[in-house]
Formats: sequence, C-alpha cells, structure tokens
Amino acid sequence: MIIPRQTRFLLSKRSQLGPARALSSVATATIEDEASSNYEHLFQPLDLGPHIGILPNRVLMGSMHSGLEGHSLPRWMLPVANFAFRSNYKEHDMSQMAEYFATRARGGVGLMVTGGIAPNREGWTGPFSSQLTNEYEMEHHKVVTEAVHAIQVPIIGGGSVRSRIVMQILHTGRYAYHPWAVSASNTKSPISPFPAKALDKTGIQRTIKDYVNTAVLAKRAGYDGVEIMGSEGYLLSQFLAPRTNKRTDEYGGSLENRARMPLEIIRQTRKAVGEDFIIIFRLSLLDLVEQGLSFEESVELAQRVQDAGCTIINTGIGWHEARVPTIATSVPRGAFAFPTKRLKEAGVVDIPLVSTNRINDPLTANDLLEQGASDMISMARPFLADPELLLKAREGRADEINTCIGCNQACLDHVFVGKIASCLVNPVACHEGEFDFSVLPEAQRLNISVVGAGPAGCAFAISAARKGHKVTLYDQDDKIGGQFNMAKRIPGKEEFYETLRYFDAMLKKYNVNVKLGTEVSREDMERDASTHKWIISTGVDPRDPKIPGQDHPNVLSYIDVLKRQKPVGEKVAVIGAGGIGFDISEYLLHYERDKRASDVSHPDFWKEWGIDDSLMERGGLTQPRHSAPKRKITLLQRKKGKLGAGLGKTTGWIHRATLNQSGAVHMINGVSYEKIDENGHLHVKNSKGEIDVLDVDTIVICAGQVEKRDLVSEKMSDKLFLIGGAYAAGELDAKRAIDMGTRLAVKIHEAGVVPGKHVFSAPVGIEEKMYGLLRKIS
Repeated sequence: MIIPRQTRFLLSKRSQLGPARALSSVATATIEDEASSNYEHLFQPLDLGPHIGILPNRVLMGSMHSGLEGHSLPRWMLPVANFAFRSNYKEHDMSQMAEYFATRARGGVGLMVTGGIAPNREGWTGPFSSQLTNEYEMEHHKVVTEAVHAIQVPIIGGGSVRSRIVMQILHTGRYAYHPWAVSASNTKSPISPFPAKALDKTGIQRTIKDYVNTAVLAKRAGYDGVEIMGSEGYLLSQFLAPRTNKRTDEYGGSLENRARMPLEIIRQTRKAVGEDFIIIFRLSLLDLVEQGLSFEESVELAQRVQDAGCTIINTGIGWHEARVPTIATSVPRGAFAFPTKRLKEAGVVDIPLVSTNRINDPLTANDLLEQGASDMISMARPFLADPELLLKAREGRADEINTCIGCNQACLDHVFVGKIASCLVNPVACHEGEFDFSVLPEAQRLNISVVGAGPAGCAFAISAARKGHKVTLYDQDDKIGGQFNMAKRIPGKEEFYETLRYFDAMLKKYNVNVKLGTEVSREDMERDASTHKWIISTGVDPRDPKIPGQDHPNVLSYIDVLKRQKPVGEKVAVIGAGGIGFDISEYLLHYERDKRASDVSHPDFWKEWGIDDSLMERGGLTQPRHSAPKRKITLLQRKKGKLGAGLGKTTGWIHRATLNQSGAVHMINGVSYEKIDENGHLHVKNSKGEIDVLDVDTIVICAGQVEKRDLVSEKMSDKLFLIGGAYAAGELDAKRAIDMGTRLAVKIHEAGVVPGKHVFSAPVGIEEKMYGLLRKIS
C-alpha cells in the first residue's frame, strides 16, 4: 500500500553555513544577481538533515566510469603486466582521479559520484578493474577525498561548504567482461561474451557483506557517502527485474522477494556507517526492456528504499542492452525527466529525488527544478565537456560553457574498450595532468597563423591564445566551424550549434584575430615573414569515386546537399555507408528545417522509439510509431559486411535502427559502381556479379574524403604543421581533430616540436591492453 508522505526540504540558513569564501562584496552581488535571475532554483542550497548538512546547489555530478579509478592487479603482478604490455603503469596511483574531481569541485560542483568501484572480484567491470575490498586499496583513495574536501563551494547569500564526493559501489553482474560473472539466475547478457552463473544463497549473503565492507572502507577513506547502483541492468537490477530473475526461492517471484537483496544491502550499510554518511540508491524508473520493472513496482520500491535508510534516490533510465537511446545526442534534452516527476508527484517519499539523462545545460536543469520534476539534477558528461559549467552559469558567462553534445565518442566508446575516458569537445577531461595552459613568458610567445576554422583550427587557435601566443585564424568561409556547419543540420545533431557558439565566444575571449572570407595562398604564406609557424587545418575534400557518368546533373556530393542545399528527388541512391552516408540518409529521410536542441520534441521522440510516457507498460515500452519518411533511399557500400560497422561503438546501432525502422532505406553491401547512364540511373554490380540498375532521381556521393593540402609548400616545410582532416582525412573524426589541435597548441613553443614530430596522444593504459587481450581469447 502506498502511503503519501510530506515533502520536507529546507533551504539553508546563514547560521548553518561555513565561513565565506574570499569574494568581494561587489563580486558576490554580481554572482547572486546572475544566479537568482537565470538559475534561481538551480543554485538553491539543499539541507540533507542535521547529520549530513547542506549541499550548496541542486546539482549532482553523476557517476561515469573514467578509467581513472585504478585497477586491482596484485602488487606482484604489476611488474609482469608492465613488462608484457611494455607499459609503466604505477601501482594503484589515483592522483589523476584526484585532480579530475578537484577540477570539478573548483568549478562549483557540491556533490559528485565516482565511477563504479566493485565490491568483489565477481563485480569487476573488466579484468582486474577497480575494487575496494581491503585496507591497502582503501589507503589509495584518500588522495581523492582529501583533494575534493580541500575545496569550498560558495553558496548564494553568503558562506560556503566543502565539496563532497561519494563512491559508487557497482557490481556488474552479468554485464561483467570476465569469466567470473554472476547474476540472479543462469543467464548471459548480449553485451558480454561470458555467461553468468546464478548466485546461491551463500553467495548472496557473501555479496551483501562485500557491499557493506566496501561502504565501510569508503567511509574510512574519507568519502562522504556511497551510491549503490541498483539500475541500468547491473546486478541489483538483475535481481529486481523478472527479465533476469527466474528464481523460485525467497529471492525471486514477488517484488518483495526480488527486492530482498538490494534492501538488505541498504539496511546493513546504514547500520554499519551511521547517520552521518550519504547513501544514494540508483533506482530504475524506466528499464526500457521487456519484463523490466513496472512503474508501480518502482514507486513501491522507492518507499522501501527510503525506509531502509537511503538519503537520496537517483533515477536510473534504461538497461545497457535496451534498444532505445537514452543518452545519445539524438535524445532531446530532459526527455527522461518525466518518470522522476511522476514519482515526486506520488508523494510517497520525502527524501530528495534526482532527475537524469541528457540534461546538459543550466537552463534546462533550472526549468526542470522549477517544474517540480525533481529536487536535484544529475549532470554527468556535461562536466566532462566543461568542469566550470556551474561557475560560468553563476558568473553570467553561459556563452562560454562548452556544452556536452552527447556524442559518446570519447566517453562511453572509450569505456567499453578499457580506454581512459575523455570528451570530444574537451580532450583535457580525465587527462588534466597532460595539459599545461599556463601563460608563457613573453620571450617564448609566437606569432602563429592558422588556416582553416574548423574544429581542429578553432581548438588549436583557442588553446594557443590561452598560452599567450598571438594567433590569427583565417577561413575562406563567412563563418567558423567547417564541417560542423553541415553536421549541425543532421536530425539528432542539433547540439553542434552549441560547440560553434562556444568556439566563437572563446576566440573572442582570448583575442584571436579571426579573418573570415579570406583565402590564403602559398604565395601569401611565403611572403609573410612575421608568422613564426603556420597551422594548416584546411580539412578535407570529398573523395572522387571515378564513376563513369558522375558528371550527370542528378549526381550531387554531400556538400551540395548539406551546405549548398541543392534539391534532391524522392528516390535517392547514397554511395558510401560510412558516417557521412548515414548522416545524409537520416537528413534526407526526416529533415524539415534547421532546429536547435530546444526545438526537438519529447513526444515525437517517445513515439518514434516506443517509450510509454503513460508508464502503464512493464519496462516502459510500447509499440513504436514512426514518422512518415520523406524519400526512398538505397544506401550502398563497396565492402562486404554490415553497413555502418565503423560507426561509434555505443551509438552506431542507433543510426542503423533509425534507417531500418523507417522502412524506406534499402541497404546493399559488396557492390561495385559500374556507371551512371544518360538518365541519371546508377548501374551497380552486386555480390553475385549481376548488374542492377537503380532507377533514382538523385545520386549523392559520400565515398569518403581526402586530405586538403593545397597549401603545403616545400619552401616552408620547416614551419608548416598539418592538423585535423588535412593531416589525416579518416571519417571526419572531430574527436581526433580537436584533441590533436589542443595537444599541439600547448607544446608548439617547445624546441623539439617540429613538423613530423608534432602529433601527440594520450598514453595507453594497462586496462585497455588487458581488454584487447581478453577480446582476442574470448
């Protein structure tokens, strides 16, 4: 039976606050005016009661596995692993993790959650991944908590409190990427090659004790609390959901039985750690899989979680195996806040509720709080993109926020192969120690000219100007952004507008001399004696597929379609099934007009992906209702195998599903392009050696790119540095381009950085090498 409770949140009182940070009265007033006018709800403090105290704002930095959490290799094995992998990995060094979280604390985050730490071997995410099981491991975490606690976060109205950090306890269950996987029942997940063995009752009790032991060790390490991961399809989800819990004992069947293990973990943890320790429970409100939890069960479970001793309930959305996108850029901002709002409206708990998923800017967060969707907002990857997001919002510098675009390319895609995470738009994330942005002495500053204002050129120019160099940025176009100006028009990639806005603001902030509509020639460069170094970031040109008849008026390049907006017929052949081919196909299927992220419809998204916004269906799934496609498309590629195989590891399936579900895209592999006839029809030889004639109105060529190197000059080879697409065309890899430009900018003044020795990258860690080895033998 659901018993309504009274919500009891209290705003902080000045008498309860810590000593004020050293801010002038004028500066404080300015910050308060900005915060109260634009983000009144976001910067309200929150009282968690007399035992825990006050949080300075309503933002929780949600958990993300970063790869900085350390490893669990025994000390004796580390020299062997370093020798085998030709690495020099330090013994359980967590100083990088400490700097990563301290940077976000300095940016104004008052409560942060670490990446998942396993309570035992079975719970590891991958081979020898991070765990906290003993005194030795506990000692290494202290550098993290001490770094965070050294930072005070100011509160609107005066005063400050120290930043807090809680450790997530994550048992992966059947998602484990190792052979010791366990679960509620004998089962195998679709995202791991290893089958999971059902825990017996003794194993369940041992696992409960392991959770409690890890929580106690976390407290001794200085953490302010723990988050118990009970969603996203991990072990506790596997016990809670009928999908994976087929038990017939007291841990299976009814919700009371399925919830027995997670509730016992909370109760025993609270008893062991006392009242002055935060316990967050990550509760799934929308599993988005068949036979998941029903919303009614989630509501009942929320009551039980609170009664067991939980401090905060954080929302979980979707299992990792769900076939519904939950955090990719195609998900509208705040599209998954509605279940948390429904739980809050039920009035069954009086502890804070947290909304999550694709909340990437302070205005969206503030609006959700104002609408009563929750009491706090979880923003995880936005703090990879910009650790100073909150500070900039408070100080009225929202145009300087480097917004998360939800691409997954450098965060989740890295995690699933054991790489240290980063961020496409901010390669410094998780690599803070590898970048030095301190301003150089005047004698070391250079005059640098950058040709090409795409992602690589802008990233270089901004970072070099931060170092004190005098930078001039040229582009023959009338706006910055390069290929991003085409990408932003693709349905689901509206967030690219934000990166362009950020680039523009930072170029102005650091006084980069931007010269648009200006074409630079080799002769211009050779005559310019004042420039010490030239950065060539001119990008790419479309590859010429050399198909007979390709000069027919029916044939367009992707640039003709996206940039020049040439008309396209109703029946289209798209040549090339890489990232650009998929983007063009989505654009031609669904494009209506240029949209910004705030224009994207929640109901349309829910309908398209079969999300039950009424919350009546178990797991939150209903029958998808797809919008009518605008064209019929044939998508072709030369090589055999799955089309789109090279797309992002965690997002490629979304692009493939979007095209497949439209019912209007026919995908063909293993073809050769024979000719385009006088009628504009495409003749291809199929995998059987037969000739097919495609009767189409328009043919769009997306057959890859080649480096644009018109400005390469032998006379200037000692001061020409190629970056981005001009260095290597690849698949329009913005992640590589921005990383390359940023890393070169902070080192270009060094004597050893010369053309040909100017490409730098993040070091490869042991975890990534072990993942690779395991993939080979699994």
